Amino acid sequence: MSRVLRWIVLLVVVAMPNLAWGHGVADGDAAFIQESSGRLIGPFIYLGAKHMVTGYDHLLFLFGVIFFLRRMKDVALYVTLFAAGHSATLLFGVVREISANSHLVDAVIGLSVVYKALDNLGSLQKWLGFQPSTKAATLVFGLCHGFGLATKLLDFQLDSAGLLTNLVSFNLGVELGQLLALYLILLGMNVWRSRESFASQAKGANWLLLMAGLVLTAMQLHGYWTEAG
Repeated sequence: MSRVLRWIVLLVVVAMPNLAWGHGVADGDAAFIQESSGRLIGPFIYLGAKHMVTGYDHLLFLFGVIFFLRRMKDVALYVTLFAAGHSATLLFGVVREISANSHLVDAVIGLSVVYKALDNLGSLQKWLGFQPSTKAATLVFGLCHGFGLATKLLDFQLDSAGLLTNLVSFNLGVELGQLLALYLILLGMNVWRSRESFASQAKGANWLLLMAGLVLTAMQLHGYWTEAG
């Protein structure tokens, strides 16, 4: 196994104990959100950026989305589609107080990682007999990811004073964090793609991405059934 694949396996194993909880909000951040009042633009931008940078399920999906994209205009298009969907359901879900069980939403997010890995492996086209629209899938899963975050935020008693401003600030932070994470991922991907071994390692990397998505889904379903029991 190559050094790159060993690092991916290590990251999955290290993250495993925390997967049952999803990428929720840290205790200190949760306390701040619940106790906050009025417009707090800077702090909520920071919290949004922090949430995205540490949101491994979002990052795994984005990793899969850009895996074979080499032109920056293609990367920009897909990231914009994901951000548009993510922003729409995050803002609408919180403002309209539309929520669902967070474990089930996170299970769908885990399945989005599985979907993208299967897409990258060419399995979807083989099974379905046609290539599903990757643009539509990115937008739809962006909607799912944003709804998952809205569900988490609704667990807190958000102060109505400055709510919309704080939500927009939080969402701006999420998008800034996404750009930072994406920049770092692209740096690593470009180095990896420049090596002759990339072609032979790409399939293995997407199988690992598939496994990570299945683990995410299984752990969230386990969390749901544990709560229901």
